[in-house]
Amino acid sequence: MCGMPQPPPVRSTTTRPPRPDASMSLLTNVMDHSLDDGYAEAAARKKADGAGGMPRTVRARLVLAAGLVLAGLVVTVGAAQARIAAPTVAKERQELIDRIQRETAAADKLEATVDELRDDVSARQRAALKSGVGGDDLVGILSGAVAVHGPGVKLVVNDAKEATTGGDGNPRETSGFSDTGRVRDRDMQRVVNGLWESGAEAIAINGQRLTSLSAIRAAGDAILVDNRPLVPPYTVLAVGDGQRLSTRFQNSADGLYLHALQQNYGIRTGISTEADVRLPAAPSVIVRTAQQSTEKGTS
Repeated sequence: MCGMPQPPPVRSTTTRPPRPDASMSLLTNVMDHSLDDGYAEAAARKKADGAGGMPRTVRARLVLAAGLVLAGLVVTVGAAQARIAAPTVAKERQELIDRIQRETAAADKLEATVDELRDDVSARQRAALKSGVGGDDLVGILSGAVAVHGPGVKLVVNDAKEATTGGDGNPRETSGFSDTGRVRDRDMQRVVNGLWESGAEAIAINGQRLTSLSAIRAAGDAILVDNRPLVPPYTVLAVGDGQRLSTRFQNSADGLYLHALQQNYGIRTGISTEADVRLPAAPSVIVRTAQQSTEKGTS
C-alpha cells in the first residue's frame, strides 16, 4: 500500500552559534598574546635564572642598602645646605630692594629739582619778555613761553576701535605702526599744520604746548611731542576764533585728510568749539629776538 511521501526528518540537534568576536580574530589574538613570543621567552628565562626581583645574595643586598643610605645622605645634606643659605639669599635680596628704593628716591628728587629749575627759568623768561616788549607778551605767546587762554577749538583724535598690532601690507603700514587703524605721527603733523593754517594762535597736544621748534615724531608704537611720549586719545587744543577756526580747518585739505582717515580706517575724531581754552607754557623755551642793525654796509 503506497502512502503519501514522508517529509525528511527534522534534526533535533542545533548548530553552535558563532562567537561574537569571530570577526575580530586579529584583535583577539593581540589581547590574548600581548607580548611577542621572543619577549615572553626572555622574561621566562630571566625569571628562571633568578635575575629578576630583589637581590638574593647578602652582598647584593648590602650594596643596595648602601646605595639607599648614600642617596638619603645626599638629599639630607642638600636640604641642610639650602636651609643654611636661605637667610643669606634673603638678606642679599633685601639689600638689593633697599638699594633700588634709594636710587628711585634719588631720581625722583633730581626730577623734582629739574622741574623747579625749569619753572624758574620760564618765569624769568616771561619777565624778560614783558620788560623787553613794553609789557606786551605777544612774543611770549607766539613763542609758547607763556601760558595762554581764550576761545578756541577742541579736537580729539583716537585710534579705531578694532585697532590691533597686525598689518596686511597696506600702504599706510610702516615698521613702527603696522596697524592701519592707529593714529600715526604724520597724521598728527597734518592736523597741527592744518590748525596753524586755519588761524590758530597757540596749540597743545595732551597738555604739551607746541612751539615753532616742536617736533612730532614716532618711536616704536608711541607718538612723541618734543621727545615726550603721548598715549591716545590725542586731545588737541587750539586758541583762536572758535567757530571760524573749526570751519576753516574742516574745509581745509588737512581737515579733509582727517575725515578720509575716519571714513576709510575707522579712526575716531571729534571737533567742538570752546569758550575758554587754557594752554600751559612750553618748558625750557629759549626765545631769541632780532634787533635792527645800525652798522652801514661797505660798498
